[in-house]
Amino acid sequence: MSEGASAPMVGLAAVILAAALDSTSVEPRVLTVPVAGQPAGHGEGLPAGPLEPAHPTLERGLRAWVERQTGQSLGYVEQLYTFGDRNRRPGGDGERHALSIAYLALVREARPAADSAWQSWYRYFPYEDRRAGRPAALEAIAERLNAWARAAPGPDAQRRRLDRIGLTFGAPGSGWNEERVLERYELLFEAGLVPEAGAPDTLAGQPMALDHRRMLATALGRLRGKIKYRPVVFELMPPAFTLGQLQRVVEALSGIVLHKQNFRRLVAQQGLVEETDAVTAETGGRPARLMRFRREVLLERPAPGLRLSPGRLA
Repeated sequence: MSEGASAPMVGLAAVILAAALDSTSVEPRVLTVPVAGQPAGHGEGLPAGPLEPAHPTLERGLRAWVERQTGQSLGYVEQLYTFGDRNRRPGGDGERHALSIAYLALVREARPAADSAWQSWYRYFPYEDRRAGRPAALEAIAERLNAWARAAPGPDAQRRRLDRIGLTFGAPGSGWNEERVLERYELLFEAGLVPEAGAPDTLAGQPMALDHRRMLATALGRLRGKIKYRPVVFELMPPAFTLGQLQRVVEALSGIVLHKQNFRRLVAQQGLVEETDAVTAETGGRPARLMRFRREVLLERPAPGLRLSPGRLA
């Protein structure tokens, strides 16, 4: 290390996701906390704190910070990514790197403690929710992205920008890839269309403190991909649920509507659930059989998941 250089700080951050589930709707949520020292409107962030000598491991340090800040006990946790840009911490001087190791945690929503709050993750990425069709904000976002592409210096640079827009946001004929959450956010950041990059409005979503919205985008893309080959969605489900509730949770996570019969056929083929002896009348129609996750599937096949079959895409 060169003379006068400072060792990077090491922090821990948690992207804690849950699904608020009732008989007719699902809202995917992320647990947020206030972050001091941020510009007005940028004060929402993720539970985070520095790695301390008393923490025996990174993960146990993370769990300690989360319980201290939110009162939430974590179950499923996996390491997500390491973020290391300069001036990531409140009050930073821009001369010292601050590493933050982000984790993805999946929980069943519980009442948060202190100043923490559950927020819909579509509050930060409204263009990612296509369950009701093409989001209204996407037309205005597309216009601004196309203007940014036209402003590129020269036709080659303009074409590269247009190709990137088509790849990330789905050009006509290429379809929408729900996993490209991070790529879409980073493109909007580069184009100056998010508040964190100086945009004057929140058309592309509410800002978060520091680079926490980038962390959230990374987590959402990871989760949307992972539900296709691992049964992690059941970490968000109650012990007993209907097939309709399971489908609505998967739709809420992926942001797309699924074909009902294909979804149920896939669940049956994968052996992911089994019937209980209970039924519920909360569906509004005929009583529905309650199901539960069949944990034996983890031993039976290497990649049990829910490969999505969209019912329609706008």
